Amino acid sequence: MRDATAFAAPAEDAVEAWPAVDATILVVGVGGAEGSRPAAAALACAGAEPDRASLLIDLARGRTPRPTLVASASARALEERLAAHLPEARVASRGQLCHLALPPDSGGIDGVAGAVAVARGSLAVLHLPPGLLHPVLEEGGVRPSGALLRADLSEDRALTALAARALGERGMRVGVLKRPLGWIASRRALAGILAPSAGGGLPPRLVGRLLAGSPVPSHECYSGLDGTRIDPAGAAKPERGDHASARSGRGVYRHPQRDPRR
Repeated sequence: MRDATAFAAPAEDAVEAWPAVDATILVVGVGGAEGSRPAAAALACAGAEPDRASLLIDLARGRTPRPTLVASASARALEERLAAHLPEARVASRGQLCHLALPPDSGGIDGVAGAVAVARGSLAVLHLPPGLLHPVLEEGGVRPSGALLRADLSEDRALTALAARALGERGMRVGVLKRPLGWIASRRALAGILAPSAGGGLPPRLVGRLLAGSPVPSHECYSGLDGTRIDPAGAAKPERGDHASARSGRGVYRHPQRDPRR
């Protein structure tokens, strides 16, 4: 029998509690970056509560999700509701999450809105391949409040900046995860038993940006790991270091080797 409380994190793993979340957030990899699926699961874990499971919808190809031995009562209840409304879908309760796998095609996109409606009142995290980002935004029937981009900025800084700007112009909060989760954290996240800060989970600042409603200007986004700024307007320029003094109000970069006293 699956125990509804056995997965609870120990007290020392406790982190800041986020406000009640009823939102849909997209998670997508940029370029060749790996680790977007565990990142999506970790974000879903961060928005779950003992009496309210998060929904993780996966539109990327992968193995059929299987129920775990440990699952919360709310995750099992959500699994039952989804199975009743979407009998052809692959759904499984895992820890404090309910995983729903949909095919990466128009049929899967059509099922997103129905799944989100069934999970109303809970956080819905939608993991999708880059090629489905635009179709989901245009045809998915949902209005995402935010997006998490898993990106390697050393290789795809310009592409990440353009994606962040396009999403920000839609009124969405945008966060960037520059490095994938560690192996243990990834496994725990996919099992639905990862506390936000336990075992190398998502940085609290990044989680707060996406779940707590911190506003993000449409022309910029920040990495949740170290606050690195991504400037879409300068995406084609060489990467530079120090920001200009905040007193200037211009956000202009200075050359890192130039003496600031000159």
